[in-house]
Amino acid sequence: MTALPDLAAGGLALGTLSAFALGGGLLRLRRRDARRRAEIAALRTQLDGSLRAFTSEVEHLAARRVPAAARQVTHPHVEVPGPLQPLTDGTPLGRALDDVLVAVQSEVAAQRTRVDAAAQAGMRGATREIQAALYRLQDALRRLQQRYDDPELAQTLFALDHENEQSLRRAQVAAVVCGAWVGLAREESHLVDAVTGGQARLAGYHRVTVHNHLEPGTALVSHAVEPVAIIVAELLDNALRHSAPDTDVVVSLEHVHHGVCVTIDDAGLGMTEDERRRAQRLVAGDDPILLTDLGDPPRMGLAAIGRLTRQFDLRVDVSSASPYGGVRAVLRVDSHLLSRLDPDEKPPAASAPRTTRRPAPVRAAAPAPGSEPTPTTVPAPAAVPAPAHGYDAERTESEAAGHQGPAEDGLPRRRRRTAAAAPRPAPAADRPARRPEDAAAALGALQAGTAAARSAAPHPGGQHDDGTTDSGTTDGDGRGAEGAGPTGPTRPTGPTQPAGPAGPADHDQRAGRSSAHEPTDHEGGAAR
Repeated sequence: MTALPDLAAGGLALGTLSAFALGGGLLRLRRRDARRRAEIAALRTQLDGSLRAFTSEVEHLAARRVPAAARQVTHPHVEVPGPLQPLTDGTPLGRALDDVLVAVQSEVAAQRTRVDAAAQAGMRGATREIQAALYRLQDALRRLQQRYDDPELAQTLFALDHENEQSLRRAQVAAVVCGAWVGLAREESHLVDAVTGGQARLAGYHRVTVHNHLEPGTALVSHAVEPVAIIVAELLDNALRHSAPDTDVVVSLEHVHHGVCVTIDDAGLGMTEDERRRAQRLVAGDDPILLTDLGDPPRMGLAAIGRLTRQFDLRVDVSSASPYGGVRAVLRVDSHLLSRLDPDEKPPAASAPRTTRRPAPVRAAAPAPGSEPTPTTVPAPAAVPAPAHGYDAERTESEAAGHQGPAEDGLPRRRRRTAAAAPRPAPAADRPARRPEDAAAALGALQAGTAAARSAAPHPGGQHDDGTTDSGTTDGDGRGAEGAGPTGPTRPTGPTQPAGPAGPADHDQRAGRSSAHEPTDHEGGAAR
């Protein structure tokens, strides 16, 4: 009976302990649940903040960073903004955003190149048609120049031809920038002719002064003639456009160790350091050239130079200043692009400036020691053709009579004499540049003289209106064919021989003399 209360007390105590244990467990569970709820709330808050930060970064990427990265493709000086949160830089999120920018720039550059290539192809086709039309117009103008004799019309045609040449140069430059060939294949030519050919394509060609210090006969290989002419024309065009109209542009042709340099100095405003670096980058031709890089409207001169320097292995430098305050541009033509032409067989153009260099005298080899000196025969100097307006044209009748001697039949005969050496023409640098108006006037005078000579041609049978004949015999009055006139004294004549070879310097004088049908003697002077 006594064990039953003890069992009940033990059970009650055990139940109490179980209740306490269960209550403690429940309390711990509640506390753990509260902590987990707090952690979840904190994580949710952190996630919300990260989401908002990520959204802000994406919005910043789309609104600021991607446009700046796209602009940086065409303008390298543009800076791309960084992320909004500096801590993002270097994290996986930051690296992922940077990869997005790189991908955008690559795609923009690829699409830009593709679009520019399509634009260049279209412009290349258009310029090809324009060039063909301008070449046809040039041929038509030259046919008109040869057909008509009117000096005023000839001057107008010369002016139109020069304007057409300038339009052709612009179309040619645009075609070269778009990847087309230069358009002309020429034979080997003197380098000074290529320089003056580029000068002739400009409106202000009369402001250009060329100093030729090259050795006679310095020439270009055939495939380098037109590229050099185009490069010189574009460099001169820049020099003329960016200098005052009352200043000159000086061009010097010099030999250097690796070839020949064409130096162009202007007296303009010059360029800033940024402009100089950009110009040097364009003329170097190392970077691809896109039309969108050339401005609006595009300025294609330096870009065309860059294309040609890369294609034909030429060197152009515009990084230095001119001693006159402007820009100095130097074109270097290496030795493998140079050739040599015999200036006697194929001389430069008559309008090209003559070189200031003189050929070195040929020295005879010294005799060997102990050997007898071999006598040499000095050749007699060749007869030099007398100029049209030289000493012979100014002699008086009494001076001319001093060169005449009596013959066996009592008639005076002209003695053979040695002509005086023709005066050396003045250097081309000292002579003023010949204008198209002067050339037109000279051509008109030549054509007028030819027409006058044709109108004064002898009648059939050689009989003139005054009774003289073309055979050189005397008529009934005792006057010869070369008489001074109806009342003039008798003037004897000698046999007429063809004139000597005429050089380019006196071509115009000889042309004028032949147009007047004036007989010549064996020395090229006027027959007395």
